[in-house]
Amino acid sequence: MQDASFRPLDMIVAKRDGREHTAADLKRLVDGFVAGEVPDYQMAAWLMAVCWRGMTPRETADLTLAMARSGETLDLGDLPHTVDKHSTGGVGDKTTLVLAPLLASLGATVAKMSGRGLGHTGGTVDKLESIPGFSVDLDEERFRRQAREVGVVVTGQSKDLAPADGLIYALRDVTGTVESLPLIAASIMSKKLAGGAHSIVLDVKVGSGAFMRTEADARELALTMAAIGRHAGRDVTAVLSSMSEPLGRAVGNAIEVVEARDCLRGGGPADLRELCVVLASQVLARTGLPAARADVERALDDGSAYERFERWVAAQGGDVGALASLTLAPDQELVRAPRSGVLAALEARAIGEAAGLLGGGRARKGDAVDHGVGVLLHAKVGDPVTEGEPVATLYHRGGKGLAEAARRVRDAVKVADQAEKPPLVLATGLGLEG
Repeated sequence: MQDASFRPLDMIVAKRDGREHTAADLKRLVDGFVAGEVPDYQMAAWLMAVCWRGMTPRETADLTLAMARSGETLDLGDLPHTVDKHSTGGVGDKTTLVLAPLLASLGATVAKMSGRGLGHTGGTVDKLESIPGFSVDLDEERFRRQAREVGVVVTGQSKDLAPADGLIYALRDVTGTVESLPLIAASIMSKKLAGGAHSIVLDVKVGSGAFMRTEADARELALTMAAIGRHAGRDVTAVLSSMSEPLGRAVGNAIEVVEARDCLRGGGPADLRELCVVLASQVLARTGLPAARADVERALDDGSAYERFERWVAAQGGDVGALASLTLAPDQELVRAPRSGVLAALEARAIGEAAGLLGGGRARKGDAVDHGVGVLLHAKVGDPVTEGEPVATLYHRGGKGLAEAARRVRDAVKVADQAEKPPLVLATGLGLEG
């Protein structure tokens, strides 16, 4: 029951006038909304006031904690060196598939719950389910046992983690209040704090395929999230990375697992390897575990990271033998270079949308995902290309979505006389200076 003296209208007016909320009032607002005692129209009015007036760092942190504590939380205190990673989203971003076993092979524990993707490709859970037999439906006892014995476990969200976030985001989505930095930061970090890991690295994407289009906006978001983490007693650091073109060469579900497998064997695309090495070094740096770049690269090259990946897959019922040749969609369509020169642009958002049109993502929760479809890139920005040579292969099933997907990929490809490879990692260690 709400405190009779608490009135959401007072908070709307206070924020409208630019005044600061107390932690207690933010908790009452969030708890009341989750309980159905604060109506949508009042929460929507408050969210719009936040969009106009903003929030102080302390307010943002207190809002995040209220959201994180609105449901169940994972207590990982009995597990050693718990670490986690969050990416703000991108195209071809399969870093969790590489990072989780890589970090575990270096002594960390990665125990996390992940949701299914909503958008152009599936989320981490969808990618893992492209491995035959892989189960993400684990009870808490099995979840904890695997975390302790294998060092890595990823399941679907069986616990009711940060339910306030889902309710508030649904309202933001239909009231024009998505693009507020404090609300974005609180949404992301409420789930991370509820997830229980002590050390967290944030991969904040910048560019055409990212939510944050400019480096200045991405840096502000990264610093805000890191400050929230400090307020909650967690070690949080952030990295800025480019999403002007897809990460790696594979965009889809099974096709991204194949690329992650290759990276864990010491191969794979250079940009995927580089980002995973940077993220691993950053999150390990304050755990007391080996964190030097040489240590991380050695784990990729000597087979220890891949061995941990196989143990992880087997522990969750996956067919380790199938990793050698995961099934992709049977039909292929080539997109060719329109002229000779250097690949000057490979618009990430359009490539992601193409994979979604082929069936690799979902427009609504509950939609089926085709694990076998996707886009494989044969060149990246800065690479020379010859007119008529393939720059991308579209894996499709019977032509579903193919015409529009191929058009999107063709439009995403720009060839010029000269172009340079853009930097991948734009900043590291953000938030540590606080």
